[in-house]
Amino acid sequence: MDLGLTDKVAVITGSSRGLGLASARALVAEGCRVVLCARGGEQLADAALEVEAAAKRPGMIATVQADVSTAPGIQLVISRAVETFGGLDVLVNNVGRAAGSDLLGTTDAEWQAAFDETLFPAIRASRLAVPHMKQRGGGAIIMITSIYGREAGGRMTYNAVKAAEISLAKALSQQLAPANIRVNSVAPGSIMFPGGSWHKRQQSDPAGIADMIKRELPFGRFGRADEVGAVVAFLASPRASWVSGASIVVDGSQGRSNI
Repeated sequence: MDLGLTDKVAVITGSSRGLGLASARALVAEGCRVVLCARGGEQLADAALEVEAAAKRPGMIATVQADVSTAPGIQLVISRAVETFGGLDVLVNNVGRAAGSDLLGTTDAEWQAAFDETLFPAIRASRLAVPHMKQRGGGAIIMITSIYGREAGGRMTYNAVKAAEISLAKALSQQLAPANIRVNSVAPGSIMFPGGSWHKRQQSDPAGIADMIKRELPFGRFGRADEVGAVVAFLASPRASWVSGASIVVDGSQGRSNI
């Protein structure tokens, strides 16, 4: 199926590995011009080579080394995308991190960092992207959230920021519909990719992870990043023209929520 994304311009935050990288690969394979960004220059360069290999033709990739947890960082990324490719059609808000433990063991600084590194980048990037999307006659914004933004589970701070992103996506979908801008969230379950948290846990405790797979993952395996990337590409495309305000679960039936 042709998703109708040829020459659309997409920004993916936190795109040097994992779900951001997989989303970039999926979008560029559909003909998108893709802007990758990350804090680390070496990993960003490696990611660019990987995404470029999936591109249909040369000149489809741009990279911006920036810290998008800061206002100047995300401003740089959006500005560079527009300068390089002439506009912006798709924004994938993927960057995020949350530390801490329980209520008494989590400091104010850890709470603040969780919001600064997850929710505020999505807010700022969306605010900056929308005027450019309006100039193009519409666009698509996708929040990479989690099943643990929809239900209890995982780290408390992570629950809070991912639930906030799902709520933000719903609110924006209604605000931006008159401008033909669709907003959705994607809620992955446990996804395995090199360097990710599950990969690290599997290396340190293979028996424990094997038990977790049997107990928690009905298909008997972790999800793959490309399985999330494929959903992102669909939601970014005109093929999803009547999908907005949705939280799409990509978890192999791991979650317990009825909705």
